[in-house]
Amino acid sequence: MLWVVENHSLPRTAAFFDLDKTVIAKSSTLTFGKSFYQGGLINRRAALRTAYAQFVFLTGGADHDQMERMRKYLSALCRGWNVQQVKEIVAETLHDLIDPIIYDEAASLIEEHHTAGRDVVIVSTSGAEVVEPIGELLGADRVVATRMVVGDDGCFTGEVEYYAYGPTKAEAIKELAQSEGYDLDRCYAYSDSATDVPMLESVGHPYAVNPDRALRREALARGWPILDFNRPVRLKQRLPVLSVPPRPALVVAAAVGAAAATAGLVWYASRRKAVTV
Repeated sequence: MLWVVENHSLPRTAAFFDLDKTVIAKSSTLTFGKSFYQGGLINRRAALRTAYAQFVFLTGGADHDQMERMRKYLSALCRGWNVQQVKEIVAETLHDLIDPIIYDEAASLIEEHHTAGRDVVIVSTSGAEVVEPIGELLGADRVVATRMVVGDDGCFTGEVEYYAYGPTKAEAIKELAQSEGYDLDRCYAYSDSATDVPMLESVGHPYAVNPDRALRREALARGWPILDFNRPVRLKQRLPVLSVPPRPALVVAAAVGAAAATAGLVWYASRRKAVTV
């Protein structure tokens, strides 16, 4: 896919990417479940539930109700976690866990958008302790993520300050457009989930990537292009399609990426309830 280099006399543009199952092949938070267990942040039961949730996520994704249950449980799960410890665990395991699951197609798109003169922004419901280093690994310019309150003791208080989900993603994009001078009609957005329809419809060039059933229906109805990404590959093993120096990611919304087990516990609880009803 070839992109025309931007005319810099025109307003700036950007490409907005959802993260999980759009840029990487798994859930960014769930992927760190084993690492958080080994670091003592979650117990063995939570680690096993996280592994189960990863399987469910890969086979079906998460709908609105499940994401809401995740948000509510997140505050209780992360209360008392030391932020610095979370960052250290992510930094130590980032390349081993995330590098192998980056879609080659997504990495190429990021390179091509940069070459065309566009900013690249990762917009994820996961937290910035996970999303920020992934964004830096990918060479993203900015990161939008969920934000939780950190107390004076350096630990999460359990309060969610900002939840980057659904309509709030679209609001964040519009705020960025105002502050950075982006022309949204000429911007691009990519996601796999129907919950991101507000984000996709906020730009002039929306793309459904590995879409869930609901988003596939929406994309077909609206005439949005559908992309299939299926080649996870380590960045250092990729052919140098385009020579673009990596850019450090700026955190637009800092957050707790340590909620690896959050979705896991919620998925597990909801599935058990469904089975026993």
